[in-house]
Amino acid sequence: MSGTQVELINPIIRRIVAEVETTPESFWARQARRLHWFRTWDTVFEWNYPERYRWFIGGETNLSYNALDRHVERGWGGHTALVYANERGERRLFTYAQLHREVERLAAALRGLGVQKGDRITIYMPVCPEAITLMLAAVRVGAIHIVVFAGFGARALADRIEASGSRFLFAADVTYRKGSTIPLKGIVDQALEQAGHSVERVVLLRRGDEPVPMTAGRDLTWEEFVALADGQSGAVVPLEANEPAFIMATSGTTARPKLTVHTHGGYAVWIMSTGDWLFRLRPSDVWWATSDIGWIVGHSYIVYAPLMVGCTSIAYEGAIDHPGPETFWQLVEEFNITGIFTAPTAVRLLMRYGTEPAHRFDLSSLRRIVCAGEPLNPPAWHWLQKEVFRDRIPVIDHWWQTETGGPVIGNPYGLCMVPIKPGSATLPMPGVHVDVVTLEGDSCGPNEKGILVLTGPFPGLTSTLWGEHDRYLRDYWERIPGRRLYFTGDAAHVDEDGYIWFAGRADEVVNVAGHRIGTVEVETALLTHPAVAEAGVTGRPDEVKGEVLSAFVVLRPGHEPSEALKQELVQTVRRELGPVAVVGELTFVSMLPKTRSGKIMRRVLKAVILDKDPGDITTIEEEGSVDEARAAWEQLRAERQDE
Repeated sequence: MSGTQVELINPIIRRIVAEVETTPESFWARQARRLHWFRTWDTVFEWNYPERYRWFIGGETNLSYNALDRHVERGWGGHTALVYANERGERRLFTYAQLHREVERLAAALRGLGVQKGDRITIYMPVCPEAITLMLAAVRVGAIHIVVFAGFGARALADRIEASGSRFLFAADVTYRKGSTIPLKGIVDQALEQAGHSVERVVLLRRGDEPVPMTAGRDLTWEEFVALADGQSGAVVPLEANEPAFIMATSGTTARPKLTVHTHGGYAVWIMSTGDWLFRLRPSDVWWATSDIGWIVGHSYIVYAPLMVGCTSIAYEGAIDHPGPETFWQLVEEFNITGIFTAPTAVRLLMRYGTEPAHRFDLSSLRRIVCAGEPLNPPAWHWLQKEVFRDRIPVIDHWWQTETGGPVIGNPYGLCMVPIKPGSATLPMPGVHVDVVTLEGDSCGPNEKGILVLTGPFPGLTSTLWGEHDRYLRDYWERIPGRRLYFTGDAAHVDEDGYIWFAGRADEVVNVAGHRIGTVEVETALLTHPAVAEAGVTGRPDEVKGEVLSAFVVLRPGHEPSEALKQELVQTVRRELGPVAVVGELTFVSMLPKTRSGKIMRRVLKAVILDKDPGDITTIEEEGSVDEARAAWEQLRAERQDE
């Protein structure tokens, strides 16, 4: 942190920053001692580039033990660990003792199935107790899980099975989404036809009513799998801190998947620490991360960090606005939720329904909401902070990636709140050192846009890609010439107070007549207009200006598309961002192409305006959104030709 940053914060944080700067190894050792270790480490940190860096070398621990056993052993077994809910009204509750027993049983069943330490298992299941207990059971026996989002298609599933070399595949027959029952077994069979021959056994959790095909000698029912526990041990395996706990493909991958690796030691220390520093997770919390277990948020803040803290974690399957716009707020009241981790896209979705659904429910249990996934635009922040909660609780933005395991930049709410600047992710976490640089490696000045880089590792940062260490070095540590910096791929700038502001992915910065404008900045400007619910912006090549801005806008209920409104929105962007921010074309749609994790798929919008194949859209929430965007764009182009 810079001197200006430190002036903003209190003595507690100044002491932490000073300790991590002057004696980093003793600092991280102190953080690590909050967890259980079967054997204490010999060395805190070691990095002999280009080899992998390692944390807590020689130490032995286990994610599953830290999430369950130690709580039961200290008499905390009766406390509620996990609450499962879905949009159909089903509710299931597990105490720590019950969850521990179920995980032990599945660990024994994994051994009965033939799963050994180091084996990879693919989990293609929605958010449900069976998937979560399976994750915990896998790391318990030393297996390495790769959870694949149960909205992916066959090709994406096959790619991840093949890249990980999984011997075992666990799947559900159906998932539930927006009132629909979505079949999965056909996708599984199709993926296995494409993925080679690494998968030996498939275990299927039956939840639907329709019969599904089962391949003799390969496929087992969930009940047949669980029966394999007889005569087997569910005991935990102590694992060296740098042994992999799980691997996960980076989100948004359109080419060959990049499989990040997270460990039993460094990852656990990092998500526990940031869960304290940023989220202020406590055993008394009822915590709801609205993500899916197929994403890193689901791993870190539905499953592992909340359970390691000892609080109650809510696992919700379904859409937050189904069966109605009140669903999100109703769940807060029903479970007395104290903290929420959600996406800015979810906030903008709730904005479309106004404050009335929120004000129908008792939200007094809530103490904070944190957002990540995309920048939390100031209009969305203002709506939630001012209109919904009337400044009663903080609404906090922060930033991280699949590769980092947990938050990297945010407001240190758990230590001491610093002033919120709406639209900024705030400050680096203790132990994180960042810079904003040009592609040539020169550091940018205050308020000058560049690429955010990390100047060194911290315990949560993946140290390799599964089976592709050379690719890891090339894609992350060797992108900036002449400097060993971790390339995040995100465009950002730092203001005069050291606050970090993101403008989207580096390839989503549009160069208009020599001026670099982030697509997120334009979307934020559009959202300041009361008629706009959501906006997606991309750049279109232009012979004169280099690029022009193209916008797709979703209106709030009660507003209708018109030429007058279109001109109002164009002028709003000019007023907010200056005369260089000229929107070349703007069209109205009822929905944007978004991933099921809520991120706007701007590359799909760009493909639409360039009349190109959008590529892999297996992660898309609504396939019809692409057709609608294309139809709206073609209509706009036809209108221009008629003029």
